[in-house]
Amino acid sequence: MPHPVVGIGIGDNAEKVIESVRKAGLQSSVMVYCRPGVVPAQLSLFSLSESDSPWDRMVHDLMEGRIHAAVRGTLPANETLKALKHQAGVDHLERAALLETASGKKFFLAPVGVDEGWTVSDKVGLVAKVREIAIRFGLGDRIGVLSGGRMGDIGRHPVVDQSLADAELVSRITGAVHYEIRIEDAIGTCGGIIAPEGISGNLIFRTLTFLGSGHGHGAPVLNIDRIFVDTSRASPDYVNALLLAESLLK
Repeated sequence: MPHPVVGIGIGDNAEKVIESVRKAGLQSSVMVYCRPGVVPAQLSLFSLSESDSPWDRMVHDLMEGRIHAAVRGTLPANETLKALKHQAGVDHLERAALLETASGKKFFLAPVGVDEGWTVSDKVGLVAKVREIAIRFGLGDRIGVLSGGRMGDIGRHPVVDQSLADAELVSRITGAVHYEIRIEDAIGTCGGIIAPEGISGNLIFRTLTFLGSGHGHGAPVLNIDRIFVDTSRASPDYVNALLLAESLLK
């Protein structure tokens, strides 16, 4: 590979993104994607690619190999992920967030998009992909599958019953472990956790990172052949996401 280049997008709050690039201290070169004039002249210490549709430009450069990894940064989610799906030729995206608890335990969590992980088939596929990336990061191959209650809750509500049945089936198919609703037990031994569906996963992510003194390191997209790390615009910075993108290059 030629000298690697990591791209990051700016939709707003240019200072936060630029400061993240400075703090990350990447060995890779950095290309910043934004609209014309968004990055103040005094901050343009990195390579800039200005466009009226910076999300399209960044994804296009990623798919064409002009950059070797991309971080969404503060680009708008809908436009950026739509461009990624279109140019990668997939009808949906599968993401796994690398999270860290306040005590320092790291694990991958999926699904984290509200439209992801709603079927048994979806979750079976996620288990395989999350297991692979968890092993790659030295977090082990044990994957925990969560559901909407304990087995003793069967009969209390049909949605809970279905959630328990789905998690049992996913666990049998994949060799993962069904922890029922006990995420606190799953965290202790698992390198990856599969939430009941994307809404639950998104709530777990937001509760841990924004209320629970945990940290989010970004969410790699698992079902494309390029490195793209999704981020939340509410994140305090993008240092971890940039480091994650660069580590995936290695």
